[in-house]
Amino acid sequence: MSEYWKGNIYKALILRLGIILVLFTLCRLVFYRANAGLFNPIGIPDFLTMLWGGLKFDISAIMYVNLLFIVSQIIPFRFRYGKTYQKISSWIFYVTNGIALAMNVADVAYYPFTLKRTTFTLFSQFANEENKGRLLFKFIFVDYWYITLFYVALLFAMVWLYRKIRVAKPRHFGYPAYYLSSLLALVLVSGCVVAGIRGGFRHSTRPITLSNAGEYVTHPDEISIVINTPFSIIRTIHTQPLKKLNYFSTEQLNSIYNPVKQPADSVGFRPKNIVIIIWESLSREYVGSFNPDLEHGNYKGYAPFIDSLKQQSLAFDNAYANGRKSIEALPSVISSIPGINEPFVLGYYSGNKISSIGGLLKQKGYYTAFFHGAPNGSMGFSSYIKMAGIEHYYGKTEYNNDADFDGMWGIWDEPFLQYFAKTLNTFKQPFFSAVFTLSSHHPFKVPEKYEGKFPKGTLPVHQGIGYTDMALKEFFATASKMPWYKNTIFVITADHSSVAWHDEYKTSLGAFAIPILIFDPSGELKGEVKQPVQQADIMPSLLNYLHFDKPYFAFGNDMIHYRPDHFIVQSINGLYQVIAGDYVLQWDGKETVGLYNYREDILLQHNLRGKQPEVQQKLEQYIKAFLQQYNRHMVDNALVVR
Repeated sequence: MSEYWKGNIYKALILRLGIILVLFTLCRLVFYRANAGLFNPIGIPDFLTMLWGGLKFDISAIMYVNLLFIVSQIIPFRFRYGKTYQKISSWIFYVTNGIALAMNVADVAYYPFTLKRTTFTLFSQFANEENKGRLLFKFIFVDYWYITLFYVALLFAMVWLYRKIRVAKPRHFGYPAYYLSSLLALVLVSGCVVAGIRGGFRHSTRPITLSNAGEYVTHPDEISIVINTPFSIIRTIHTQPLKKLNYFSTEQLNSIYNPVKQPADSVGFRPKNIVIIIWESLSREYVGSFNPDLEHGNYKGYAPFIDSLKQQSLAFDNAYANGRKSIEALPSVISSIPGINEPFVLGYYSGNKISSIGGLLKQKGYYTAFFHGAPNGSMGFSSYIKMAGIEHYYGKTEYNNDADFDGMWGIWDEPFLQYFAKTLNTFKQPFFSAVFTLSSHHPFKVPEKYEGKFPKGTLPVHQGIGYTDMALKEFFATASKMPWYKNTIFVITADHSSVAWHDEYKTSLGAFAIPILIFDPSGELKGEVKQPVQQADIMPSLLNYLHFDKPYFAFGNDMIHYRPDHFIVQSINGLYQVIAGDYVLQWDGKETVGLYNYREDILLQHNLRGKQPEVQQKLEQYIKAFLQQYNRHMVDNALVVR
């Protein structure tokens, strides 16, 4: 038997692209196997449907990635058969497909942190990190070495199989016949490439996008199984401008939902200090007091200080993040601007004029500041803070003591939160300030002196949660002795949720579940709110509580003075998710694909689409009104009250 297959250049092209198609499918199988616990149980027929649907997205990505290689093989000139030419073409194939496979393999490890395939915004998200090389080295060769080995095996298979396929020269180069047949083949192959990219041959077929994967899944989170990472990145390279929507007349729209908030009453403004603590990766699952029924009532969680503080606070037991990335948290929490489909600060309208709770309170004479222990510029936070009208930024540079550097992300939370408290003590009152913690982040280390002090739990993140909980307890111990403490409102929330252990936190709803606490040392705010709220509700809630006396813009609503028409919005994998009352609805931009009573059906297994028409209609009305307002205000650069 011959050691290799030899045939005409077009058959060789098909076989070589087929190699990548097989390797992409193998990546999908490994992706699912590694992350199966993050999805609802999937039967074999449903999984086979996903694999079949995945071929469409794989072919599209492979066509994009291999455009240069394909062109090199189908140009109608005889030099394409030359040995040197084919050698150069092979390296084009190796490099472009090697990068594409790396993207797929990377998401095997990265998916649990975002619960979505990586998009093009990843490159902007980490553009300002000073320690990219160190992080990359640690991820590749230490934390996920087995993923690296899998990638090396894929590269070896790709190169070995490619070399088993040889291109045979035509026996005869009859000029008219050769060029005519080559031109015909050029047209046919080009047509197939375009169809592959678009997802079909029909003229009416629109180029497939992430949301098209919904055709092959039962639950929205399963879209990540169907699509692949190169496709996800390519499809999000150019963020398209939003289009204004016209579901309702202006009068109807504002009666359903209006992001322009008016002063609630004529009571005088209360100049209390505001401190917002944004805790890295604090899933609601990790806090025992937010889960009284978990594990038959025996679950303790990993944040005992938050458990104790909750008893003295106004606690929101049914709160959700607006996104799954740190970079989405600040606009949601501080400016009440949720990222829809992609983070606001990385999107098409990121240059829009915005306000924030800090910027608005500055108009009242507040000193405003933001703290983050990472190297200045990390995550683009300093740029956003400036856009939001917050005057002062305190980062690793201002901390100025690398002895407390964790070696990866920034200053350990314990010393940085002490620095935060002591620096607040130098501010003139009233002040607004926010701090973003960082220690409960991958690689989930704690300072050496605390090794073994905190429960390891069932996930690597748990001991980091225990460490930051302790650091926060020490922060409050220090702050409580300072003169500004009793005149301060503290808000504690998360930037986003993280890896889950319990099944109810692995759903498309549970994946956004976080705690929100408002603590007032004076004792004015206490109790529990069971209705659904979101990060974007924090800003309007605080401004209304202070009796801010000017109109302002916020996509969220007051969650302290809760109204029956309160709803929250998220986006995931090209779908919109709206939560109101006892229900969560998933909408693809045209129709409802899922409706669940999440209180009775915590695993979202029983789709009520079409079975609860009044509820479905109301939630569809909410999401349409939200998107009409969102798009209009983004397009018109109208995110502030002028």
